Amino acid sequence: MRAWSPPPSPVRGAGAPTADELAVLRDVAGGRRPADLALRGGQVVHVHTAEVRPADVLIHGRHIAAVVPPGRLTAEEELDVTGLFVAPTFIDAHIHIEYTMLTPGQLARLVVPKGTTAVFNDPDCVANVLGGDGVDHVRGTTTPLRLFHQVTSDVPRRGGFSIPGASIPQAEVLRRLGEPDAVSLGESNPFLLDHEMAEAMACALGHGRRISGHTARLTGEPLWSYLAGGVGDDHNAASFDEVVERLRLGAIVTLQSSSMSDYIADILGDPARLGLVAAHLAFCADDKYVDDLVATGHIDHHVRSAVSLGVAPALAIRMASLNAAAHFRVDHLIGSITPARLADLQLLGDLRSFEPLQVMVGGTLVARGGQALFEDTDATPEPYRATMNLGGRLDAGAVRVAAPVPDASSVWVHAMEMYEGYYKRAFHCELPVVDGAVTPDPSIDVAKVAVIDRHRATGQAGVGFVRGFGLRSGALACTTNCDNGNLVAVATTDADLLVAAEALAEVGGGMVVVDAGQLVARLPLPVAGLMSDRPWEETLAGSHEVNAAARRLGCEIAAPFMILSFVGLTGVPDLGLTERGLVDVAEQRFADLVLAPGGTGTPLPPCRCAAQTERRAGGTPGTDSSGAPAERPTARPTSTPEVPR
Repeated sequence: MRAWSPPPSPVRGAGAPTADELAVLRDVAGGRRPADLALRGGQVVHVHTAEVRPADVLIHGRHIAAVVPPGRLTAEEELDVTGLFVAPTFIDAHIHIEYTMLTPGQLARLVVPKGTTAVFNDPDCVANVLGGDGVDHVRGTTTPLRLFHQVTSDVPRRGGFSIPGASIPQAEVLRRLGEPDAVSLGESNPFLLDHEMAEAMACALGHGRRISGHTARLTGEPLWSYLAGGVGDDHNAASFDEVVERLRLGAIVTLQSSSMSDYIADILGDPARLGLVAAHLAFCADDKYVDDLVATGHIDHHVRSAVSLGVAPALAIRMASLNAAAHFRVDHLIGSITPARLADLQLLGDLRSFEPLQVMVGGTLVARGGQALFEDTDATPEPYRATMNLGGRLDAGAVRVAAPVPDASSVWVHAMEMYEGYYKRAFHCELPVVDGAVTPDPSIDVAKVAVIDRHRATGQAGVGFVRGFGLRSGALACTTNCDNGNLVAVATTDADLLVAAEALAEVGGGMVVVDAGQLVARLPLPVAGLMSDRPWEETLAGSHEVNAAARRLGCEIAAPFMILSFVGLTGVPDLGLTERGLVDVAEQRFADLVLAPGGTGTPLPPCRCAAQTERRAGGTPGTDSSGAPAERPTARPTSTPEVPR
C-alpha cells in the first residue's frame, strides 16, 4: 500500500478523474487487468442504500475501480480486512478553520486519523485580516485533507459597522465562485439583505454553486425572506422542529456540534421520526477549538453520538459523508465507496466507537491506529505573522464610558447577556459611576466588553457591557473576534483590559489572561492573529493554560475565548459590538449604550431579561436570568441605506 508523499503544491478540493484514469478503471472493473489493491473479506458500508454487506473493494491509482462480491477480480496487492468494516471517510459540511486555532496542515494531523478527510471551509476571519491572499493560504495544504472552498461573501461586512484589516471586492467574490474548488457562497448576515448580496447569490446559483446559510434561528417572515435569496443550507437549526421548518423550504441542515453548541441529541434524539429528514442532514463543526476536537472528536463525534441515540450506523455514516457531498455537488468525487470515486476510505473495527484502524486518501495510507502517517510541510509566509497594529500604547479614554450626568452615582445601560453559545439577549441594568465613568459590576456578573481596532492603528474602540462570563476580577482578551479579527476583551477594570490588549500586541495576537495588572497566561496565535502553525499538541497545551487561568478568575464557561470572540457578532440578535459601537442587530443600526435620563435618545431593542420575559408570559418577575428561556428571534429587519466600503 502506498504511503503519503507531499504533493509539489497545496491541494485544493479534489480533481475529477482523467480520461486515462477512467479507461483503466473500466478495464479493472471488467476483469481485463488487475487492480493495484484489493481489500478482501470486509463488510462494506453502502451509504446509498444504508446497507452493510460483504464485498471486496478494488482500488487502482487514486480511485475505487469496483465494489464486487467476495473473491471476484484480481489485484497486484491484497489486504485482508476480515472482521473489519470498510466505510467512506467523513466530511465536515461547514467549518471555519481559523476557529480550530490550527492551520490546515495541523488540522489535518489531528482530524484525518479520526476519519475526516474533507472539509468545506468558509475562511471569513482570515479574509477580514489578510484579504484574498489569506483566503488562498487556507484553501490548500500539502497534507491529505481535501479543502473545498465556501467563498466568503462579505469582506468587510456591509453596513459600515467595522474596521477590517482587508477587503475583498465584489468582483473578486464573483470570480472566486467560478473556481473549481468553490462549492458554495459562504454564510451571510440574515438581517442585511441588500442588492450586492443578491448579486453574489445570483452569481453562485448561476455557477451551480450552493449558498450556505446562517439563519440565526429565525422563524416566520425573516426566515422566509432570507431563504428566498436561494440559501440552500443552514447550520443554526437547534431542534427537530427547526430542521423540519427549513427542509420544507428547501434548505438542508448541516447539524452543528461546536465548542459553543451541540444540537445532535435535540435533532437526532428520536430516530423513529427521522424518515426522509435523514436524507437532508449533514454534519458540521462550524467553530470548534482544538481542545474539543481532541476531547470529543470531529465528525466522528457526530456519528458516534447518532448511533448511541439509536440511529442505524450506515445511516449515520451517510449523514457524515454522502449527504454533504451530494448537497454540494461533489458526490461524483467523494462521499461513498463506489466506482470512479476517490479512494477515501477508513477501516473500522466496529460501528460504535468509530475509531479508524486505518485511513486512506486517494488510495494512499495516511493514518493508522489514530496516528497520522504524514508530516505537515505547509509553509507560512512571514508577512502573515505581522498583523498586530495597535499603533502604540492605547489611550485609556478609548474604553472609558462617560456618565451623561457627571455627578450621578449610577446609570442605566443597555447590556447583553450570553445564552446558548453566541446568542445575546438584550437587557437593561443599573451600573455604578466612579469618577464620572460607568463601571462594570462583578457582583451581578456584569463586565465591560471592548472591541478594539488592531488593524489600522486608529485607536478606536467600541464598548459595551455583558453578563455571563462570571469574572470576579481581571480580564480575558483575544484577537479572534468574529468576523473581522479585531481585538476583543472582557474585563472587570479598564486597567486590566488595557494591559491585556498590550500583551496581545507583544505576542503577535492570540489569547491572554490578565489579573491585577499582570499577565498570567497566554496562547500566541501568530498566523493572522488567529492560528498557530506549531504542532497541534503545543496549541492544545496553551489553550488548556489560558482556560485554566480564566477559571481561576471565576469564568466557568467551557470555551470562554470562543464565546468572547462572538460577543460582537452583528449577525446574531439582539445586540452586536464592533470597534465603532453597539449595534442593534435586527435593525442593523448603531444603538446607544447609556440610557438617557427620561427615556430620550436613539430607540433601542426592548429589554429581554428574565423579568421582562416572565411579565410577558404572565409569570412572576425577578428570577435569576440564567434560567430564562431562550427566545427565537422574530424581529423583522428593516432596510438600511448601503454604506460605501
